[in-house]
Amino acid sequence: MAQSVGIKDVARAAGVSVGTVSNVINRPDSVASETRARVLSAIDRLGYVRSESARQLRAGRSRIMGLLVLDMGNPFFVDVARGAERAARDAGLGVMVCNSAQNAAEEADYLSLFAEQRVRGVLLTPADATGRNIAAFRRHGIPFVLVDRVAEGATECSVSVDDVAGGALAVRHLVDAGHRSIAYVSGPPGLNQVRDRRTGALNALAEAGLGPDALRELPTERLDVAAGRDAGARLLGLADRPTAVFCANDLLALGVLQALYAAGVTVPDDLAIVGYDDIEFAAAAAVPLTSVRQPAVTMGALAAELLLEETEYESGDRTGPGVHEHRRVVLQPELVVRRSSLAAR
Repeated sequence: MAQSVGIKDVARAAGVSVGTVSNVINRPDSVASETRARVLSAIDRLGYVRSESARQLRAGRSRIMGLLVLDMGNPFFVDVARGAERAARDAGLGVMVCNSAQNAAEEADYLSLFAEQRVRGVLLTPADATGRNIAAFRRHGIPFVLVDRVAEGATECSVSVDDVAGGALAVRHLVDAGHRSIAYVSGPPGLNQVRDRRTGALNALAEAGLGPDALRELPTERLDVAAGRDAGARLLGLADRPTAVFCANDLLALGVLQALYAAGVTVPDDLAIVGYDDIEFAAAAAVPLTSVRQPAVTMGALAAELLLEETEYESGDRTGPGVHEHRRVVLQPELVVRRSSLAAR
């Protein structure tokens, strides 16, 4: 195996000191042109590549931002990553994207990796409902911003969508269409987003004079298409089947749609469906899916900008009075109505 070329090898080949090579790389104007040309020739001849990670660690200023999401198989988080990457790139940074797979242990491992790599900061959609992983990561002193989750204290920023309002939008639409018995395919109950969307659904029912028993909850262990198919099978097995279903995300809704289609149940005539996120596949489904749209790209970009602002204050790069103030940015959702919920009742 070939050995990597180091700065000492370049110095030896050019007949100069290691300090001179360092100056050519970092402060070229401080080196005489003839010496600089000799060092650059040696760098080119030997194929020397500067260790950017070592330089960053010495300076304490990594050019990498961490992003840890619940499920990169969900196009919603792909869009969040796109927004974050765009903002980071504009600031000259890269993004290390990791997937916790909705697993608290995997989340802890990735947070440890971020700490080891001394990343500039982290954008995090938490998987651990207990908060222990965040508490452990906070001890490293690395700034982080919560994404798709409201910060409960004043020790970090967050960017989220008003999921209570989103759940209300979905169920209010179904109630206005004449539905009085609605299923909620909810996902893991430990996730704040799942609980908030349920709260919004119950609020909309209360506005219509309907009690909480009008909402039949079907929890799932995951927020994916397979879990949606399983929930769809359970929904079909109910003796007193609801006439509509609200799903905590679009992947669940697409799975429910598959199960209903396989059983010969017509959407929306026999059962109306509303999803959440408005991923690209929602409009392209066999029956175009009504969904609550989240501005995912905007969410990722805003979270990255908040993180960059915080790290600039900490490093002294940002001029002006004051210090960074942690903020909670809450964006508003939007209902996008398509054919899956349009049957007259």
